[in-house]
Amino acid sequence: MMEWFEIGTDLQHSLGVSGLFVSIILLSYLLEDLAIITAALLSVDNALSPTLALLAIFIGIASGDIALYGLGKLAANWRGLRYKLLTNKGMKIVRNRLKKNTMLNIALIRFIPGLRTLGFTLSGLFHINFIRFMTSVMISTALWTAIVFFFIYQLGSIEWLQDSALKWLIAPCALLGLWKINRRSSQKVFSNQNRGASL
Repeated sequence: MMEWFEIGTDLQHSLGVSGLFVSIILLSYLLEDLAIITAALLSVDNALSPTLALLAIFIGIASGDIALYGLGKLAANWRGLRYKLLTNKGMKIVRNRLKKNTMLNIALIRFIPGLRTLGFTLSGLFHINFIRFMTSVMISTALWTAIVFFFIYQLGSIEWLQDSALKWLIAPCALLGLWKINRRSSQKVFSNQNRGASL
């Protein structure tokens, strides 16, 4: 346990503020929730100010989402792929949902694990309005980040945890908790959609 605590402390000293800032951005490309949790715990340790930590998360998540959208735009140049997707019945339904209720559906995609990469790439491929796409991404990202960040920050700020190596146990526990919440919410969304489709 102390070894992990010491590794974390060594990383803080060796990377410095700018290194930690860039590391959070890069980590958000791999696992968004882990990046948010790590940034909050680094803020509790005063390695990064909450403002800088939140900015790094936001830059990482938003730039990742823009990259996925751009990837979809590039994929739209392949006629064979575009034809297959646009003539596929299931993809027509997805396209219509993204076009009609962009804000709501992009927000749902943000919170359901496993849908982000495909959903945001399809948004670019189906030429969903970029302004509406980004507005929805920014609102849902800001909301989710703020909730998770401040919850972890408050938890890590508990007096008896502040100087304890146990504080870093919050990260895997919170990640597991968020995964379970996301999984349960995705099951509810899909079961409601299937129920609606069968009516």
